[in-house]
Amino acid sequence: MKTSLPVTLIPSLTSGLRPGGDRVELESLWRCPGDKARRAVRLARWTRHLVEPEEVAHGGHDALHCVGINLKCTSLRFEHADEVLFDGRVIPGAIQVTTPRVATRACFHCACDVLHLFVSPGCLTECYQSLFDDGPSADVLLDDPRLRYDPVIERLAQALVAAQTGDIACGAIFVDAVGLAIVSRLVAHRFEGMARRAHDAALPGWRMRHVAEYVDAHLSEPIGLADMAESAGLTRMQFASQFRRATGLRPHEYLLKRRIERAQTLLVTSKLNVLDVALACGFRSQAHFTMVFRRFVGNTPHRWRIMATAG
Repeated sequence: MKTSLPVTLIPSLTSGLRPGGDRVELESLWRCPGDKARRAVRLARWTRHLVEPEEVAHGGHDALHCVGINLKCTSLRFEHADEVLFDGRVIPGAIQVTTPRVATRACFHCACDVLHLFVSPGCLTECYQSLFDDGPSADVLLDDPRLRYDPVIERLAQALVAAQTGDIACGAIFVDAVGLAIVSRLVAHRFEGMARRAHDAALPGWRMRHVAEYVDAHLSEPIGLADMAESAGLTRMQFASQFRRATGLRPHEYLLKRRIERAQTLLVTSKLNVLDVALACGFRSQAHFTMVFRRFVGNTPHRWRIMATAG
C-alpha cells in the first residue's frame, strides 16, 4: 500500500497457547497480545479513538490463527497477503480469519473496536474432533480470509466484552468457554459441508485398491479400522462411510471375507492343517476360524476341503 501514513510493524509471535486467563487484554500493538502465557485461545482487544487515520501491519504468527471480530461500526482498508481484501465500512459482527504466516495490513479511518482471538493448532484439532467424532486427516486450517457476518459469534463476543467491563470480573472458565465456542463455530462452518460430502461419497477406486493391497498383505496379522483408514488416507469416520457405500460391506465384514477367501485358497493349494490355515489368515484359534468359515461358506473347513479337492 502506498501511503504517507506511519506504519507500525509487528514481529511474528512464535509461542503456542494453552487454556487459561481471566480477562481480555488491550493490545498496545495490533494483533499482538501482551500476555505471554501459553493458552489454547488467547483473547485481546484492539480499541482506538481516532482523530487521524492509523495504519498498522503484522507479519503473521508462526503457528496461530488470528480471528478478528468487529465490535462497532468502523471504516478501514484491509490487506491480506498483499491483496486488498476490503475497503469501506464494516459493521459489528464482521469476522476475518488469518491463517499462520500470512502478513496483514490495515488502515483504520475512524474509531474502532476489534476483538482478536489467537488460536493454537491443538485447539483447532480438538474442536474438529469434538464436532466430527474423529481426528482430521490433515492440519486444520480456517483458510477462507473473506469477511463474513455471524450474529451468533457477534453475540458471544459482545457478551464476553460486556462481562469484562461489568462490575464483576468474569473468570477463566467463562473466558475459555466463550473463546472455544467461537472457535468451534468457525471450525463447523469451515468443515461441516466438507465432512458431509466426504461422509456421503463412495470410496474412489484408487483408494479401494490401496485398501485391498494393504489388507491382502497383512491378512495374517491383526488389522483394525484405523489401519484400513490410514491405507486409504482418510479418517476412520470418513473411511467407514465411504467404504460401505463403495462395497456394500462394513470394513470388518470385508476383512473377514478376505480372510475366508485366503483360507479357501490355502485349503485347496497347500498341505497346511486347519489350525495353521487359521493362523495364516489372522484367526486367533481354530474354533473361531471354523465358526466364521461356516457362516460364510456353509460348511466346516475340513468338510469343505474334502469336497473341493475330491476327484
